[in-house]
Amino acid sequence: MSIGFRILERQRVAPGTLVEAFARLPVANVSDSMARMTAGGANLRPMHEKGGMAGVALTVKSRPGDNLMLHKAIDMAVPGDVIVADAGGDLTNALIGELMLAYAVKKGVTGFVINGAIRDVDAFRETNLPTFAAGVTHRGPYKDGPGEINVPIALDGMVIEPGDIMIGDADGVLVVPIDVAEDVLKKTQAKQDAETRQMRAIAEGTNDRSWVDAALRERGCVFP
Repeated sequence: MSIGFRILERQRVAPGTLVEAFARLPVANVSDSMARMTAGGANLRPMHEKGGMAGVALTVKSRPGDNLMLHKAIDMAVPGDVIVADAGGDLTNALIGELMLAYAVKKGVTGFVINGAIRDVDAFRETNLPTFAAGVTHRGPYKDGPGEINVPIALDGMVIEPGDIMIGDADGVLVVPIDVAEDVLKKTQAKQDAETRQMRAIAEGTNDRSWVDAALRERGCVFP
């Protein structure tokens, strides 16, 4: 096996029912339910017009500025895939543009997470395929490799295994590992229900704010 230049098959894929359930939840609440310990970095920002993303990870590890393996990943993609590419966060060359975007839409790709740059930003906004990237440049990519597909990758410490659940919205992107997905889903739904009740209390003027002063007293704050 050639480490650094290889294409593997996914051994596991998160079930569609779980992906659909996470698609209805805010990324921030999922993140809170994962102890606020997981994030792909604040530099991965939405490049599409609006809307959320949910799908299963098809991972790519590429040399900075090179998109040969990203092309292959789109060839391999099936409907519902989110292609997650780690190119080291380098912004010198764009890894994907309008033509690759159009092909990905045709293939049924659900979204992109690019730890690198894109170009043809207007096309991403008009197509509105959920896309998160670290930046934008007009300079095109190389197509020489090396690279790997369907290997574990890490974005700013967020480890992504092939087949994990990838979600994203205006607040950023997050991975939900398959093995903890059901537990995280239950915790997030409970948090969402609690926030719904709190929003209702705010609207009705009945929300309890006593916890603020209690927290200040506990920390020895002097009140006026």
